[in-house]
Amino acid sequence: MNTEQWFSPQWFFWDTLRSFQWEYPYFLYAIPFIPGLFWLRDLLHRRARQVLVLSIDNRDSLADGFVILRFVQPLCVAACLALILIALARPQTVSGRTDRVSEGIDIALLIDISDSMLQKDLKPDRLTAARKVARDFIRGRLQDRIGLIIFAGEAFSLCPLTTDYDLLYGFLDELNPGMIPTAGTAIGSAIALSVNNLRDSKSSTRVAILISDGDNTSGNLDPITAAKLASAYGVRIYTIAAGRISRPFKSDSAEVAPMLEKADHSELQNIALATSGKYFQATDNLTLHTIFNQIDRLEKVKFSEVRFTEVKDFYRPYLYWAAVCFLAALLTKSTFMSNVLED
Repeated sequence: MNTEQWFSPQWFFWDTLRSFQWEYPYFLYAIPFIPGLFWLRDLLHRRARQVLVLSIDNRDSLADGFVILRFVQPLCVAACLALILIALARPQTVSGRTDRVSEGIDIALLIDISDSMLQKDLKPDRLTAARKVARDFIRGRLQDRIGLIIFAGEAFSLCPLTTDYDLLYGFLDELNPGMIPTAGTAIGSAIALSVNNLRDSKSSTRVAILISDGDNTSGNLDPITAAKLASAYGVRIYTIAAGRISRPFKSDSAEVAPMLEKADHSELQNIALATSGKYFQATDNLTLHTIFNQIDRLEKVKFSEVRFTEVKDFYRPYLYWAAVCFLAALLTKSTFMSNVLED
């Protein structure tokens, strides 16, 4: 309520008074003693008062009205004192706001969408499991810019760095091996593309999270060379081997479908090592979820809280009302209202 509306009766509603915070509440404790001041005044001046005795029928309503009018002036004085005490108690409303200030992290998600990511050692398959944990990871971030890169035999930037997480969710839901028809696993190209997206970042922390189920089999850039380039630009890479590493089985006649084997993960390990990152292996859904939680903890943003407190004083309306009561007391003091049936 604005002070321009000081004449509103809402200033005296119990809900309004209860909503205030009082800077000097001890002034309120003096309000109950105001009637005592009038009793003391009456006691001290009782002997000096001149009294005119009249014989008036108690049933006369006009006489009763005159008797009531006699209390108008002291009631105005009492209200004036009470309102001054309320104003001195400084009724206030205090509203606070806390702003969290942080420097966001720039993160590139590199997801392998090759045909081998449809293997079902993760449920329901590797790609679907990777999409789900990626969504959960994005949901837990705040003010971080996140980009999405997909790769198979080639690498493409599907979504640039953005804080529009709904847009990222939409791209993740659409991931399928058919988006890149070229067979293979171009890990080096995907890393190089992430470096290209992150190198102009003004963030002090740049991270790439690489999810793949195979060694580098495509592309013109060696993954270790790409990792060294990432390290030069301050990009830290976390590598995640989804399921067991898939390797194509070659016979004398032709190449057949990829077979699962317990392969050496040295390539993914060396990529992480070259960039001061970490290597993880996810052989089941729970492990994959735990890995993303661990990366989330490792790359948590540090927040600083800025608190704002706005204090509004509302003593003016009560002072205005006190002035009105004081003027009313002055106007009625020299009239018949203050002396009727007394003098």
